[in-house]
Amino acid sequence: MSQILIGLGVLVVVFVGYNIGGSTTGPAFGPAVGSAVISKVAAAALMAVFFFVGAITLGRRVVETLGSDLVTSTAIFTLEANVVVLFFIGGALFIGNYAGVPASTSMTAVGAIAGLALSAGALNWTEMSQIMAWWIVAPVIAFWVSGVIGRYFYPRLNRRVALVQSEGPLIELDRSGAVPRPVPGPNTTRREFAGTVIVVAIGCLMAFSSGTSNIANAIAPLVGSDTIGMNEGIVLGSAAVAIGAFTIGRKTLDTLGNDLTALPLTASIVVATVSATIVTLLSSIGIPASFVIVATMSIIGLGWGRATRTTTVESMRDGEPTAVSPASLAADEGGEELPDIGEENPEELPSAGELFNPSTTVRVVLMQNVVPVIATVAAYLTFTFVPVFGL
Repeated sequence: MSQILIGLGVLVVVFVGYNIGGSTTGPAFGPAVGSAVISKVAAAALMAVFFFVGAITLGRRVVETLGSDLVTSTAIFTLEANVVVLFFIGGALFIGNYAGVPASTSMTAVGAIAGLALSAGALNWTEMSQIMAWWIVAPVIAFWVSGVIGRYFYPRLNRRVALVQSEGPLIELDRSGAVPRPVPGPNTTRREFAGTVIVVAIGCLMAFSSGTSNIANAIAPLVGSDTIGMNEGIVLGSAAVAIGAFTIGRKTLDTLGNDLTALPLTASIVVATVSATIVTLLSSIGIPASFVIVATMSIIGLGWGRATRTTTVESMRDGEPTAVSPASLAADEGGEELPDIGEENPEELPSAGELFNPSTTVRVVLMQNVVPVIATVAAYLTFTFVPVFGL
């Protein structure tokens, strides 16, 4: 019987990891895909690789937090309980992915484990309070930092780094030597090439951060009960995440890359930098960061900031503030054409509807809060009132 339960637990881990891949690929590479820098297939491949790197390094700390620190006794992680908890985590995430909204994996996992611990009277309230405090603070920081950048600093950043994506391939293989080497395409400028490398690199950093935080959500109960080893669990969970990234992750890539807000390359870099920084810092102290909500709120904040910018933006030239005209933004120092989204004349700014979609925002925020509640309540009621799972 125990072997059957272990096998079932492994299957549920795969199910959870599959849904983690679906829910986190969008926040990590949605900006890059939305700005047509890389394809969905390339985004999924990068997500798989860098998620594993993050999981095998810093991810161990968060596994320990969920697998032992969050509860006062790891004895509650019986084989039966592990299967049920992981089922609720995966099921709740599947609901969010099916709706095309990347739910918060960390909040869902912590909620399901908390529901189990509450039923058994084994919840570590001190640890839980600390985690919840960061859940409140981190999205607020992401929203306002991105909002301030979008409202007051985005035009200047756009003037410096915004790119026109040229026709033809970004990179080609130079086969003139003994070993083929990648070189910029025939129409690719150095600025475009450098900006593309930056936005993809930051997306990889976000995937790494997701691995440090989210691997615990798939394997913590089984590792906490010594059902599987840490390394085996990380490999298993990461493989399942890769499958999710290549399949259901396409839907959340559409939501965060296209539907939520307009994201040119400049905006992609801002969102990725803010989100990756916050998530990495939280993971380094063992907090299961709400990666999806941090990234989503950063996107929303930037879109809101740009949409509500109503004053003439100024640019510093030679140390003096000078009003920026559309003509001055039409070309950079080298005479390259810049995207229209950098226009700083308030009358010529894109409309709020083009930059900030309120209906999509409400749907995203609602689902990201409902999904963890579903997992928490379902786990608590099951372990409290279903005799076969009672503790």
